[in-house]
Amino acid sequence: MTARLRSRFGAFVVLCGLLAGPAAAVPSAPAPAPAPAPAAATAGPSDDLAAQQRIETRLGRLDGMDDVQVAVQAGVARLEGKVVEASDRTLAGEIAGQQPGVTAVDNGVVMDTSLSVRFQVAMDELAERAVQLLGSLPLLLAALAVVLLAWWLGRTLGRRAGARHWRSSNPYTAGLVQRLVQWLTMLAGLVMALDLLGATAMAGAVLGSAGVIGLVAGFAFKDIAENYVAGILLSLRRPFNPGELLRIEQYEGKVASLTARSTILVTLDGNRLSLPNALVFKSVVLNYTRNPGRRFDFSIAIDGSISIKAARQVGMAALSATPGVLADPPPSWTAEDDDGTTVRVRFFGWVDQRENDIGKVRSEAIHQVREAFSAHGIIGPRQLHYVASLSGEETAAPSRPTPADDGEVDTSVVHDIDDQVQAERREHSKEDLIGPAQ
Repeated sequence: MTARLRSRFGAFVVLCGLLAGPAAAVPSAPAPAPAPAPAAATAGPSDDLAAQQRIETRLGRLDGMDDVQVAVQAGVARLEGKVVEASDRTLAGEIAGQQPGVTAVDNGVVMDTSLSVRFQVAMDELAERAVQLLGSLPLLLAALAVVLLAWWLGRTLGRRAGARHWRSSNPYTAGLVQRLVQWLTMLAGLVMALDLLGATAMAGAVLGSAGVIGLVAGFAFKDIAENYVAGILLSLRRPFNPGELLRIEQYEGKVASLTARSTILVTLDGNRLSLPNALVFKSVVLNYTRNPGRRFDFSIAIDGSISIKAARQVGMAALSATPGVLADPPPSWTAEDDDGTTVRVRFFGWVDQRENDIGKVRSEAIHQVREAFSAHGIIGPRQLHYVASLSGEETAAPSRPTPADDGEVDTSVVHDIDDQVQAERREHSKEDLIGPAQ
């Protein structure tokens, strides 16, 4: 068995030698030699001359390139001369670099800064713009006609829209609708005019930037914008009407007008008072005129020995009989400050401000009550004054006589500043946001 395996192994070795022997004896094929590189093409004088001519031809077609000289040598283009604009220098270099046969550009062109050349360029550009303007003059006239037509149409439509039935409810609504219709019509006409001039892209840019401009303007003019918004809100809420008497913080006067920026009052002493709308909107506004009925009060001191009940009956009877004092609501009274020697009685009454002046009625009521007290022996607090005579005796000073009543009573409404209020309203009639007096 072993001998058989050995014989087979020997035969296998011999076979492998036979197979490997011929392959080792065959020589390898030599690698192909690399192809020789072609020689670099070199530009000749004819190529340089052709490139120079091409550059000169292209530059000669452009304005402002008359002084540029071109020289091409060995593929390098050298530019020299003067131009007016920096963009012309850059353009000359780009044209030279784009030509076949040019491998590099030496741009030696400089800008001409002489005053005469710059002035001539400006005059040429001005003449060119003038020619363009004359050429587009028909379009400009047509666009201007469109804008004027839109302005007229907006005013006409605005007046008709503002003259509708809502004027009686709130005059500002009519003014707002009128301005809105007018400006929308004007805006439509402006867009049509820009479209006619081929400037719709500019119109879009302007409208697109309006929001940003409004935001910046809002921060820059915060107080002014606040007054405008407050004026609109006051005109819509209408807390007061023209001619009404107001107290706003420490300011008091009759309303003359409400403009977009301020509220105009006429003080009781005849002065014009202008308050910012933002201040009026944020302040406590006391309106004396909105309700016809208004209460007044006054107090009279009597001696502590006088019966309060008797003083009340006499005072209330005199107060009720005073011209201008309303029976409904009826007058009232109260006692206060009783210190044993003095009692202060306060009386209250109501007047109709549409018929009577509260100041006059109050004055007449004080007079009537004092007269009634004097007739019934109701005196004020006793205050004795002594006069020293030459004999050394002290006598009481005589009391002052009570002036006689002349019988004339005037409680009519005061119209002292009404003419001035109307003058202020006429002055601000175009800006007024609250309409006519009610």
